[in-house]
Amino acid sequence: TDGALEFRGRIVVPKVEALRKEILTEAHTAPYLAHTGSTKMYHDLKRSFWWKGLKKDVADFVRRCLTCQQVKAEHKSPIGLLRPLPILKWKWEEVAIDFVTGLPRSSEHHDAIWVVVDRLTKDAHFLLVSMSMSLDRLAEIYVRGIVRLHGVPVTIISDRDARFTSRFWQSLHEAMGTKLAFSSTYHPETDGQTERTIQTLEDMLRALVVDRGAKWESLLPYVEFAYNNSYHSSIQMAPYEALYGRKCRSPLYWDDVGERRVLGLKLIEETAEQFELIRQRLRTAQSRMKSTADHHRRDIQFEVGEHASLRVSPFRGVVRFGKRGKLHPRFIGPFEVLERVGDVAYRLALLP
Repeated sequence: TDGALEFRGRIVVPKVEALRKEILTEAHTAPYLAHTGSTKMYHDLKRSFWWKGLKKDVADFVRRCLTCQQVKAEHKSPIGLLRPLPILKWKWEEVAIDFVTGLPRSSEHHDAIWVVVDRLTKDAHFLLVSMSMSLDRLAEIYVRGIVRLHGVPVTIISDRDARFTSRFWQSLHEAMGTKLAFSSTYHPETDGQTERTIQTLEDMLRALVVDRGAKWESLLPYVEFAYNNSYHSSIQMAPYEALYGRKCRSPLYWDDVGERRVLGLKLIEETAEQFELIRQRLRTAQSRMKSTADHHRRDIQFEVGEHASLRVSPFRGVVRFGKRGKLHPRFIGPFEVLERVGDVAYRLALLP
């Protein structure tokens, strides 16, 4: 064995940090090993090498590997406790927006649905759009489809790039012919409202297309009606009922609504009671959701000056970090934490 010290058929590696690091590096980063996990790497190494603390050194080496941090899927609980968005006091003050894309192009050149949801009443509008439309055009559609019915929102929440939301606000100002700077609150997260709405929308639309065989855009008004007049578990009533105080009349349930003559002070009192009931139900639903989610999360916070990696997704339009699709790193960095923004967001020192 060329004078090497052996222990039970394995080479004993002396306590020389550079030598041990070279062995660990070769056993982990060589192309024919391709960044195996710590367990596999340890079992491979212990067949040929021995030193005290080998297993711990392997685990520490793999844990500190920057490439592994950037590309490997996490199998730990998500970091950070769930922080639900605040319960609102009035309808259509805060809206969540998202897009359903990839639809067959219609005769009117529409290939997407713009989903706009009121976070309090869960009332939703589904607007026909094209993903090639400019922000100015989208702002015009928003004014015609939303603002004329519900006014201008205080806050817009979107999972899309924050720059998209900022530019949309500017386009909305211009579409309304004002130079006043509407204030908007920044939220780094959403409550998942649009994701659930989109899932329901797609299921309803798919079912109608299969049943009716009609073009999808002609069925969208029926889907919107069905969604807004269907029971919503978090508020324990239909969005239409939450918005207007009673269910919407439909052909099947024509007599359910009946004739209501509520006027003056009594109408105001009933409306106030209705919204307090909705807020209470939303608080209960959020509390239950937070309790369940936090059971599977880790409460980790970063301090200014520490370093953290940033999770990115090629499907969110993060062009500056490359265009390698599924081969794109899951994380980039690490970057220095410059500032804490609110309760759950941080400003990082990104590369120029």
